[in-house]
Amino acid sequence: MHFAKYHGLGNDFLVVDLRGAAGDLAATAQDADLVRAACDRQFGVGGDGVLPILPPTSPGADARMRVLNADGSEAEMCGNGLRCVVKHLWDHDAALRARGAIVVDTGAGALRCEVTPHAGGTLAHTVTVDMGRPRLTRGEIPMTGPAGERCLEQPIDLGDGVTRLVTAVSMGNPHAVIFVDGEPEAKRLAHTVGPALERHAWFPRKTNAEFCAVRSPRELDLWVWERGCGITLACGTGACATVVAACLTGRTSVGEEVTVHLPGGDLAITVAPDYATVFMRGPAIHVFDADLDVGGVRAGARPAR
Repeated sequence: MHFAKYHGLGNDFLVVDLRGAAGDLAATAQDADLVRAACDRQFGVGGDGVLPILPPTSPGADARMRVLNADGSEAEMCGNGLRCVVKHLWDHDAALRARGAIVVDTGAGALRCEVTPHAGGTLAHTVTVDMGRPRLTRGEIPMTGPAGERCLEQPIDLGDGVTRLVTAVSMGNPHAVIFVDGEPEAKRLAHTVGPALERHAWFPRKTNAEFCAVRSPRELDLWVWERGCGITLACGTGACATVVAACLTGRTSVGEEVTVHLPGGDLAITVAPDYATVFMRGPAIHVFDADLDVGGVRAGARPAR
């Protein structure tokens, strides 16, 4: 099975272009057991997930992206992954490059992406994604409680004896944001209580967990415990959700670009003044192309525990 390895700020993926693949290959590439084996960093290739590229399903879209997490589960959306998929499409399809923008079907809807190529070349360097409207009510996120109510700085118990305040936002996938004092505390909590927040009873589909320290109204430090992956070096939807949460709670302002510092690098996020959309800008890097021995990686997979 042919794949390409990409990363967005260290959030790394196996991209598999299945737009012209036969049914058997397409099914194999999206099998949960294969995804887990391929993403294992000791027994497989290693990655935070597999991103199958499929034919589009909505009018005007160029392709469809699925997001298969390292544990084999499926996420609705992945901002860093989308930038990697767009780079792959841009770099390999001259017809798409000629259009100036690429539209990709995702679990969060059809999203428009604009590419800035490397200076003097045609390969994609950065991708700006119109991430669409943030979902702010409990029913949309989803989480328990009155469907039309927002969750803004609500006290939550994560089992360590400390009550913290959480703000919930969906960017097509659920996020729970906690603001803390200083980047070291954000890092500590992502590792220690991130798993508890991911699986908290408030979130029936689990949630991504964000721990954010505010440097200034235009700069945030962020650590993320990703649903289905654990600690990752960057999370595009998490950065977007965190800036939305910061705007809603008065820590940043709508209409201004905010730099989000993640362990793997920086993303630029802008929330529209009317919250109608969120723009995310950041890099996507191609690492290598290879062929996966499907039978071999399955046979050598880490034993179940």
